Amino acid sequence: MKEAAQLGDLLENLNKMRQLQDDLETAAELYREEEDIDLLQEIQTNLTNLQLKLDSLEIFSLFSGENDEKDAIVNIHPGAGGTESTDWASMLYNMYLRWANDHDYSVEVMDYQPGEEAGLKSATFAVKGVHAYGRLRAEIGVHRLVRISPFDANKRRHTSFASVFVYADIDEEIEIDIRTDDLKVDTYRASGAGGQHVNTTDSAVRITHIPTGIVVQCQNERSQHKNRSSAMKILKARLYEREQALLNAEKDEQNSQKQDIAWGSQIRSYVLHPYQMVKDHRTGFETGNSEAVLDGDLDGFIKAALSQKVC
Repeated sequence: MKEAAQLGDLLENLNKMRQLQDDLETAAELYREEEDIDLLQEIQTNLTNLQLKLDSLEIFSLFSGENDEKDAIVNIHPGAGGTESTDWASMLYNMYLRWANDHDYSVEVMDYQPGEEAGLKSATFAVKGVHAYGRLRAEIGVHRLVRISPFDANKRRHTSFASVFVYADIDEEIEIDIRTDDLKVDTYRASGAGGQHVNTTDSAVRITHIPTGIVVQCQNERSQHKNRSSAMKILKARLYEREQALLNAEKDEQNSQKQDIAWGSQIRSYVLHPYQMVKDHRTGFETGNSEAVLDGDLDGFIKAALSQKVC
């Protein structure tokens, strides 16, 4: 039923694109006769909309992963660079929120740890919508920023790093065996925004899966019970990803050798000074409009990564 609903949506979008194409052809004929400026602007707007829909359809045709249609759980961590990197991690966080909003995906923040001076120390959030994981898995890796530092009084150029990991939000019917004896559960007082109750009770939860060493945490809910439930959801997704990697030697090699969040390991560079450019080092795809990318314009990079099968 779920697959039928997705195919129904696809057919509906195809019909809408065909109708938009017909409307454009009619409008073009009218413009040839009248040369109306307002009509020309309308044609240009509709052409842009049609191109966006076609790009989205092409991305859809590139999905090949078993879990591509699922929701995604995204985790962001700063790397080498101190305050610069915590600020960069926050910029990436905002970039993905804007991207999600542009694609009508909903976002649920599961854990957010603010940086000491600026930015964030870590953030985990769910992106909910059809093929959220299929798209966002193209973002897994180290992201590098080059800019004039707003924290440097001498206005020197700095390089910062942050890592992005994405996990499929696993369906409840998939069994992941998690033994209670294998878990170490700690509760602590939440930090940052969240209201008086959040900051004065031990509502935050940290769960360590002892056999694998995987640690997850959640502090955004007021209730310790809800935070524990969210943390278990993250743990389940990460354990499933680990099991899938162990079944696939090539994927295992790729995921087990997590690179340092520093020089030489980046998948993409965002240069804001001395010139403007964002380049993906896996695919060679690049753009000079850094501002648009940081505002959530990621589809070109996602499409290139999926089409070249580098993710």
